[in-house]
Amino acid sequence: MISHQVTRGDDRAPHRSLFKAMGYTDEELSRPLIGVCNSFNEIIPGHIHLNRIAEAVKAGIRMNGGTPVEFGAIGVCDGIAMGHEGMHYSLPSRELIADSCETMVHAHSLDGMVYIPNCDKIVPGMLMAACRTNIPSIFVSGGPMESRTINGQALDLNSVFEAVGAHKAGKIGDDELQFVEDNACPGCGSCSGMFTANSMNCLTEALGLALPGNGTILAMRAERIRLAKMTGMQAVELVRKNIRPLDIVTESSLTNAFTMDMALGCSSNSVLHLTAIGSECGLKLQLEGLNKISENTPNLCRLAPAGTHHIQDFDDAGGVQALLAELLAHGVINGNVLTCTGKTLQQNLCGVVNRPNDVIRPFDDPYSQTGGLAILFGNLAPDGGVVKRSAVADEMLVNEGSARVFDSESAAIEAIYAGEIKPGDVVVIRYEGPRGGPGMREMLSPTSAIAGMGLDKQVALITDGRFSGATRGACIGHISPEAADGGLIALLQDGDRIKIDIPNYSISVDLSDEEIAKRRAEWTPPEPKILTGYLSRYARMVTSASEGAVLK
Repeated sequence: MISHQVTRGDDRAPHRSLFKAMGYTDEELSRPLIGVCNSFNEIIPGHIHLNRIAEAVKAGIRMNGGTPVEFGAIGVCDGIAMGHEGMHYSLPSRELIADSCETMVHAHSLDGMVYIPNCDKIVPGMLMAACRTNIPSIFVSGGPMESRTINGQALDLNSVFEAVGAHKAGKIGDDELQFVEDNACPGCGSCSGMFTANSMNCLTEALGLALPGNGTILAMRAERIRLAKMTGMQAVELVRKNIRPLDIVTESSLTNAFTMDMALGCSSNSVLHLTAIGSECGLKLQLEGLNKISENTPNLCRLAPAGTHHIQDFDDAGGVQALLAELLAHGVINGNVLTCTGKTLQQNLCGVVNRPNDVIRPFDDPYSQTGGLAILFGNLAPDGGVVKRSAVADEMLVNEGSARVFDSESAAIEAIYAGEIKPGDVVVIRYEGPRGGPGMREMLSPTSAIAGMGLDKQVALITDGRFSGATRGACIGHISPEAADGGLIALLQDGDRIKIDIPNYSISVDLSDEEIAKRRAEWTPPEPKILTGYLSRYARMVTSASEGAVLK
């Protein structure tokens, strides 16, 4: 075992002495040391309860003959960080989480790991660390928040952001805004729609690095505690069998994850994160290939914000395993991949049946024949742009409009709330990419403002930044190359005609080569917005969104 480097032999007496200073016994030090990375904190509702999950995980480790060693990880609440300078730190926190987990694993010679994430960047950051360190590892999330339905209206965090837009448009009053604020988030857990956190927790299950139920069992159900105990027990088993993340996360399992992503209609951020995870495994994913997956994978689920169902409804319908069973039955995923159960995906799904309902549609009666995400290419995005196609109204799938250009998210929000955006406009928000932002801020505030003011079926939005998983509408993000790197988005002007054709994976601006060359000759690269601290280092080191925005 790796831990023998710090627990065995006379020359390791000082190391054992330090363990004994914390109360560890010789018996405990003779067992596999299993790290428990607990991202508990008191500022993210998805993480406020994670100490309960960690205690259950540690109980499971002890039950199966291991010794748990708990440590912490940071986390940013995207909702609280949204719409101000705090959002610059959200995506960059993913790299800090991966680096710190790597540091703890290798510095202390741990034999195995249980990762306990829940929210947006914490899940992919830990997944990147698991693949990078490649010691036996397994995940259990804190679980999703319950959605509350009042007077027939299903509420979630997105409801509050859209209510702000409706309030500013005079569509609702102060009392209704207060009511939505007070009732949309009824308790702990990751926000209840198919937003980024729940997308990534479901995809972790699909990748094979979490036990069945990880993505969908509600945060406060006893079943979640039982799952945490079983996860702890299985962590020890993975060490005994020496099953490692790179045995599980392969090109085939990543393709499975992307396939389920298309069927489920996950957050557009999943493209960014799965690409980064693939990079940690030495797998370079081509974005063009995702459209091929989409063509072969119908969209079977439309959870909020794309539809009215929430994550608890998906769980009641059988969750990730039922959806995977439907996909396996129709031959669009590979059932021979290994999973953290020690069995193949096909073995795990033996006996799992999708009972078609209005949450998980049957393969031959989908919401749409193509998947939930699309990668758009064209002169405006030669390296690609991402849209959550399943959350776009039919009338906006093909759209041509007049550019309204803003050099920051805040400038765009001000114009939207001032009523300056009209039907037929295409809002362009630039210099918000990984390098230019810096940090590729999520933009739920402007997209929710557009939706709340009733313009989501009349106005498109494009950006080199990214969107919250709660975003709906014709919102195309990750435009690459980004403006700060001289992408064509940097040269756009008010009035330019932008053409969006999602079914044909196209996004372009109607400009001649001569006009583009003229504007490029007049363009001056912007000065960095932040010159000190972590964000300054991040901006210098980060790659394009098309490469997962990983650090060089």
